[in-house]
Amino acid sequence: MSKKSVLKKAIAASEEEIDALEKKRTRSQSAILEAYLNNTVPTKADAEYFRTYSRLIEVERENLRKLKEELEKLK
Repeated sequence: MSKKSVLKKAIAASEEEIDALEKKRTRSQSAILEAYLNNTVPTKADAEYFRTYSRLIEVERENLRKLKEELEKLK
């Protein structure tokens, strides 16, 4: 396989991973928002899930930026 083809597949996989992580983060975000609307404290687990997924999303976005830069250099 050519380097471009490998990079394009990696970019697509990275984008799919970001989408999946954002969906998971949305669940914990909804739980946190609901707790605030009900004037209660969100659970520590929901807050930690939100932070963890946010960090994972940022890492994956950085990976995606690097992959796209590498692909641009090949064009």
